[in-house]
Amino acid sequence: MTGAPEAVVGGRRPALEAVRAGRALEVFAAEGTRDTPALRDLREACRQASVPLRERPRAELDRLAPDHHGVVVRLRTVLELGERELATWPFGNDDVVVVLDGIVDPHNLGAAARSAEAAGTAMLVTRVRRAAAPSTAAIRASAGALLHLPHARVANIPRALARLQAAGFFVVGLDERSGTTVYDGPCPSGRVAIVVGSEGQGLSRLTRRTCDAIVSLPMRGRVGSLNASAALAAVLFAYVLPSRR
Repeated sequence: MTGAPEAVVGGRRPALEAVRAGRALEVFAAEGTRDTPALRDLREACRQASVPLRERPRAELDRLAPDHHGVVVRLRTVLELGERELATWPFGNDDVVVVLDGIVDPHNLGAAARSAEAAGTAMLVTRVRRAAAPSTAAIRASAGALLHLPHARVANIPRALARLQAAGFFVVGLDERSGTTVYDGPCPSGRVAIVVGSEGQGLSRLTRRTCDAIVSLPMRGRVGSLNASAALAAVLFAYVLPSRR
């Protein structure tokens, strides 16, 4: 497990989630920023968490985070887990893990993390190499969800999946080429890992072979597929969660 460095992220929603997650060190609001319900929620969260919120000239915030929209947060990023933690993590009996096999766009990583956290998944697993890191851009794109999710970054996805299988997970890969759709049967009960491939290539060959099942999302429109984060959201909310009511 590696340490948690500090980062600076712009935006009211990421700032609010950083405070709620206990990651915020201090928050800066631009002088003269209009008082909105979102800003009032942030002020109240800071007050309750004893996180200082200070007004600063907008030019200072521009230097810290050009896309700040009036708010900047200095925070501690989430501790990154490694492959070994997959075998020792205290997973619940019905936990869901999301595995991203080579998502390289930080905005797609953030969007996927946001869907995963909203669905109540227990952990996010991504590759170390040839994959997006949990950067400030990814944190912002996740609306702060990356600050809540345990995140394991591993060198080898198939080996990580094997560790999850040894821990009792049924591994389901998402591939548009599969003849089995999410409507052909219910999601397996118990621990489940959902694997999504890269934006261009999908699941790697070895990852696909490691999965216990491969499913697809049926497309009824003219567009033949969804991007990775949208497909993940659809699978989590239409396939996985209904089996866990």
